[in-house]
Amino acid sequence: MSKISVAILDEHKIVLEGISELLNDVEDIEVKLKISDKGTLIHDIKISGIHILILNIHNLTNEVLDLIRKINIDLPKIHILILSVESNEALVFKTIKAGAKGFLAKDTNRNELIEAIYTLRNGFDYYSKSITNILLNKYIISIKSDKQTHQKNNLNSLSARELEIMELWGNSYTNKEIADKLFISIRTVESHKNHIMQKLNLRSIVDLVKYAIKNNIIEI
Repeated sequence: MSKISVAILDEHKIVLEGISELLNDVEDIEVKLKISDKGTLIHDIKISGIHILILNIHNLTNEVLDLIRKINIDLPKIHILILSVESNEALVFKTIKAGAKGFLAKDTNRNELIEAIYTLRNGFDYYSKSITNILLNKYIISIKSDKQTHQKNNLNSLSARELEIMELWGNSYTNKEIADKLFISIRTVESHKNHIMQKLNLRSIVDLVKYAIKNNIIEI
């Protein structure tokens, strides 16, 4: 099996070396490019057979968003993974809308970075737990407001109990904690979660967030 080819973009060379070193001894991953100049990025990755591009963002500018969009148009097979010290809602949503497939916050460790790379290479999106909680909480707030439009019928299919479980889920409660709080079994909690995803025709929490963003249920 061929290795996963990775490129890293950061304006600070010492950061490039640090991220590269984290991946250095992973057998299936090869860091092919360490780029500090955004101006040469597309040219460099185009000729290097890159699978995953890690973008370490210090400041989300329109230039960075345009770069993400351009890569998605010109090189659609490359999956973009964002690393960022900042992880506010607006920043996360904007990078997702621009085309990023993954987002890791400042609490990310080496194992999660590696997991994200494997996940993106397999064709799935990946968000660290803290980012997922931000996105899910925003989604929950939005479906409880009066801002629903063309997806209202699907959202209204959720019961009061299902919305209650979603809210607890979005606030990082475990299945056991939700069960204890609502005086139901863990199996019932899992059943409700499955029903939520089925009613919205979704397969994962990532799909749920993408659904919300795509349909403008979450506003940026």
